[in-house]
Amino acid sequence: MAANPVAERSEAMGVTQVSDNQGTVEAPQAGEGRAPTEVLQTLARHLNCLQDDNKATRRRGLCGLRQALLDPGLSGATLQEVFSSLLASLLRCLTDPAESCRELSLEVLTEGLRCLPKPQQTLPYLMPALQQRLGQPTLVEPSEELRLGLVQLLSLTVELCGARLAPYLDEMVRILQRTIVDPFPEVKKESCKCASSYAKSIPEHFHMQSESLIKPLMQTISHQHSKVRVAVIQTTGIVIQYGNGKSVDDVLSHLAQRLFDDSPQVRQAVMHVVGNWLLELRDRYSYFHKLIPLLLSCFSDEMPDIRQLAANYWEKIGLKWQQENEEDLKDKLDFYSSPGPCYPEGVNRPQLGCRELIHRNLFKILPAISHDITDWVVGTRIKAAQLLAVLLLHAEDHITQHMELILSTLYQACSDEESQVVNNCVKSAELIGAFVNPEVFLRLIMSALQKSPMPSHLMVLAAVIRGSSGQMIKPHLINIANVLSKPEICQGSEKVVYLEQLLCCMLSMIKASGENCSEISLQLMKVLVTILAVPTGEDLFNKVEATMRSLAEVQGLATIQDLYRQHMDQLMEWVASTHEHWTNFSVERLQFEIIVAQSGPVIGEALHHLMPILKVCLHPTREPQMRLKIFTVLSKLLLNANKTVNSRGQFQLYLETMVQDILVPNLQWHAGRTSAAIRTTAVSCLWALLQSEVLSSQQILHVQDMLMPQVITTLDEDSKMTRLLSCRIINTLLKNSGNQFDPDRLNKIYPELLKRLDDASDEVRVAALKALITWFKSITDDYERTTFKGHIEFLYQGLLVHLDDPDSSIQGAVLETLKEGSAIYPALLVQEIEAVKHKHRTPAYCDQLQQHTQSLGITADPSVL
Repeated sequence: MAANPVAERSEAMGVTQVSDNQGTVEAPQAGEGRAPTEVLQTLARHLNCLQDDNKATRRRGLCGLRQALLDPGLSGATLQEVFSSLLASLLRCLTDPAESCRELSLEVLTEGLRCLPKPQQTLPYLMPALQQRLGQPTLVEPSEELRLGLVQLLSLTVELCGARLAPYLDEMVRILQRTIVDPFPEVKKESCKCASSYAKSIPEHFHMQSESLIKPLMQTISHQHSKVRVAVIQTTGIVIQYGNGKSVDDVLSHLAQRLFDDSPQVRQAVMHVVGNWLLELRDRYSYFHKLIPLLLSCFSDEMPDIRQLAANYWEKIGLKWQQENEEDLKDKLDFYSSPGPCYPEGVNRPQLGCRELIHRNLFKILPAISHDITDWVVGTRIKAAQLLAVLLLHAEDHITQHMELILSTLYQACSDEESQVVNNCVKSAELIGAFVNPEVFLRLIMSALQKSPMPSHLMVLAAVIRGSSGQMIKPHLINIANVLSKPEICQGSEKVVYLEQLLCCMLSMIKASGENCSEISLQLMKVLVTILAVPTGEDLFNKVEATMRSLAEVQGLATIQDLYRQHMDQLMEWVASTHEHWTNFSVERLQFEIIVAQSGPVIGEALHHLMPILKVCLHPTREPQMRLKIFTVLSKLLLNANKTVNSRGQFQLYLETMVQDILVPNLQWHAGRTSAAIRTTAVSCLWALLQSEVLSSQQILHVQDMLMPQVITTLDEDSKMTRLLSCRIINTLLKNSGNQFDPDRLNKIYPELLKRLDDASDEVRVAALKALITWFKSITDDYERTTFKGHIEFLYQGLLVHLDDPDSSIQGAVLETLKEGSAIYPALLVQEIEAVKHKHRTPAYCDQLQQHTQSLGITADPSVL
């Protein structure tokens, strides 16, 4: 719209100059005493110009009319009568085809209306004209600027006429219904301003049509411009404040949605509107349960200013309600109730009026929160969770009567993927612990947990224990520990999230019990062992160990091993109660392995429990996969026997059981890969036992008769590791025999070792040669050379074959073996060398062998060697 013309008065010239973009029009200055008829006569020419077909002529006429109307010499009564006479013509110009003429006529109307002493007299003509231009179903005025000017003229009319516009309520509403949804944002904002002013002007009449503005306002409340959204929200508050309060239901969902707005100004506008309604709305008592959640949701706004303003509003609301209901609150005002020892630290307790408002409306609010906290929109779930914590802080012990609904809500929300939802629900659970008697919430939580254990149940349980007073919760800790240690609970799931929440329960109970933790220590250990038994990541393992350290510290124990020592008998009896039925998938087997592996030297004090379990579980008739797992654990123990099973030096007492009932039966051959793997682990255990230095030579000699036949059979296993360890075991048994092997037993050993010289693994071949060296050393004078010449001859022949091995290291090992064996029957060795002389191509080794035999006093033809 063009700028208003500038009136320049010249006292000296006696004329008034009015400038516009068409030139300057000069007119004589009117005097104070000019009559309306005289003025109208002078304006007749300008009025006739308005009917001309020429746009410029019509514009000159409008400029002349404006000049006359703005004459400061006109009295108020004269101006009123002249303007009333010109009004119809000026209003007709609002429909002029030329935009510049419509614009100029709008300026004349606006300036004239502002100067009139009785602007209300123009309403019968002005309001229908404005409705015709603005209140039609389709846009009549194409120019956005002119539509804005028309709405501004309407706002000016409301400002000047006020309550006198009451008869035009229908026209005003029709206009505002259209302009509020106008495409031009400035028109929307001006329309909102106009609607607010009009509602305040005629409150006793406005309620009859206020509902008609709700729909267009709600259509505009999500406009892309934040200033438009703010204007709509503010106008909505005023329209309902001065109109029909029933419209609150129609706008609540839209206002709630604006609490998620990215603009802080929009959220603040919602907070102001809701706060004013709670303070001033006539029917506010009927809408407390709907409006309070909107205001309290601002307590968790990201902007500190909004949070503070919301708190100020809430305090005023609570104080006003308290004053209005002072008689009902007389006893509570006279007798102050303390917040209790578990009230959250650093949180100011809300005043009595605020608390009472929540007490009386909580039953209406909770179902809505329970619904929204599972909404598909993340933001809605977060707001609902934040609001729940605020409500519970106000409700205090009144939470008790709503426990079932609150707990079911928390169970669902604590399973949410959004961390903010979960964190706020945990805060709510802690508040339950602070305000509700433990007997009440434990009865409900433990019942739900035992019916269908879920991570959310455990999360809520851990939180309520943390929030409770130590003195209040201690009498119930034993019952909680007994329930949690039940297999159906502690073995309820192998998911990490379930185990983590189970661990949180342990930490909460340790903290709550304090020095009296010894009463529940065994149950907690059972749960912690069960968590460790589930194969998870290192992170959870470290957390469990940290929890065990905390459990030990509160009982005055130095290490985790001391904790195991305190409960070792009970723990072993606990896992042993079902060991006859263990399978590869039994949790009890995993628990057993954890206890055995993690207790360190303490297991050496519980051999009377350990060995019977091993004897039963490692019997050849039991499941192969299970035996394989237990053998693996056993081998780890035996590798460090002095710090585990023999920490007390008592393992020797169980040697016969270990060998006869455990190792030997599992060294026997059975078809299948799993059986082969078991034999490998059994051989590994035997090798670890022999290397552990736990057994004396006498003890080894005592069991070698049982071991040697079975170990010899394992030399033909497919596993390279089995063959290698078997060779080493035979070597060790021969060394520890102290030359006490009789010839027949010796003659049963060397053929199997000789076969290993053809092994695919050079490492196995070297181990076999070392065992043969020990075999030669084991021959005593009881070994008749003549009687057993055939055995020695066969052995020499087998060794000489490998003297030509392509691998020089094997050649050297064979040479050393022959040197050691040459002392048994030197002449026979020379004879065997002569028999194969034409096959050998290793003169260096032959020379060494010749020198060695000569050193033994045997002469031979050099050509033979």
